[in-house]
Amino acid sequence: MSRQVICPECRQGGALRSQPQSPREHVASWVWIVPFHCQHCSHRFLACSLGKESFNRLIERREHLRIPVRLCLSFSGGKMRGEGIVMGLSLSGCIIKSDTPVHVDDIFYLEIAAAEDESPIEVAAMVRSISARGIAFKFLRKAQQNKRLLSFIQSHAGSSSSVLSKAVETTATAALSRDEGVPSG
Repeated sequence: MSRQVICPECRQGGALRSQPQSPREHVASWVWIVPFHCQHCSHRFLACSLGKESFNRLIERREHLRIPVRLCLSFSGGKMRGEGIVMGLSLSGCIIKSDTPVHVDDIFYLEIAAAEDESPIEVAAMVRSISARGIAFKFLRKAQQNKRLLSFIQSHAGSSSSVLSKAVETTATAALSRDEGVPSG
């Protein structure tokens, strides 16, 4: 099993390998120094990949790990309404299965039924892509700004990924400490 990569900015483990974006990152990748992206603080940095990751492993394009779920959802935007099943959920978006025709860049208001005895989690999202896997939505606000969504992801992340759980815990703590210092208006 590979070792976790530690972010030099926030000192948290679990940074994900990224695609090289700059000429500097491309050149560095020739000598096994590759770009990483921290899930906790979003810091991008270079690190040696020897002994940390398998070269056969695909480069992670996602900023946050996705947890598998099966939740009912309804969505609306403009004159369109639809229903579907949330198949995967992360801090930055979700992927759903739905027969409703949508287009990339459409903006919808999602209502995710997380529990039968509670009102749905409400979030605004944009269609990022459409494929055989489903419709990928990107949340317009980070999950850290939606306390119910953040709480749901945190409670379900333990069984899926300890890295995601730590990321949610860190961002939740940071979000709560920011909220406490800022008067609500």
